[in-house]
Parts: sequence; structure tokens; C-alpha cells
Amino acid sequence: MGIDFKVNEPVSTDQFIGLLESSTLGERRPIQDRACMEGMVANSNLIVSAWDGSALVGIARSVTDFHYACYLSDLAVHKNYQKSGLGKRMQSITQEQLGPRCKLILISAPAANSYYGPIGYTHNDRCWVLEPGVTIGN
Repeated sequence: MGIDFKVNEPVSTDQFIGLLESSTLGERRPIQDRACMEGMVANSNLIVSAWDGSALVGIARSVTDFHYACYLSDLAVHKNYQKSGLGKRMQSITQEQLGPRCKLILISAPAANSYYGPIGYTHNDRCWVLEPGVTIGN
């Protein structure tokens, strides 16, 4: 498998949507909302991607300040390439782009919850999510 890993290589909206559909992450992302998907790609400031020739087969899409916190928003690997180490490698490359004090933070998909502990992440149950349309109360 001749996979090339790239940092901040342009990824089209169609490539991103296609990968999400092929990785099952599309079930939990608004892939039918093209404007949202375009914004997700355009406003990420760290993207590590995996390519098999011209085919996008993996992505680690993050928003970060590079010094303290990096939120890994999407980690997706095409189903035909899963369990081959691509996800781990993209996370390692992501980590290499960050400063020495920067934490890598993510919210796991339910099916992937057991994946992260064995590779070094610690579980944190203090995450809170404010859903769209819910206003901050007093």
C-alpha cells in the first residue's frame, strides 16, 4: 500500500463528503448540507490527509491554536483501509505539527470509543455540548 500523508493539502468538498460516506462517519455529519461541509473544510486550520494516488482515503481534520489545544474534529479512514494504521499515523502527524504543550482533544464516535485508550489517550468525562438552537440560560 503506497499511501502518501500530506499536511494542509487542499481537499475538495466532494472528496471530503465521499470519504465520510465511505468511512461511516457520514452517518454523524451533515453531509447533505453542502455549505456546512464546505465551511468545515475551509475553516479547519490543520488537516492531515492520506492519499492512495489521487484518492483521499483518510483525514484528520482539526481546529487548533498550535500551543495549548487542538480539537481533532474528524478522524475518518475509508472502510477499505481501516485497521491498517492510517488513523494512528494521521494522529501522530497531527501531533507533530503542534507545540510541546498542546493537547489533542476529540469526541469519539460511539463505535470507536474503545480505540483511543489503548493508543495513549486518557478519558475525560467533563465534556459539555451546547446543541444548535439552544440558548445559554441564566
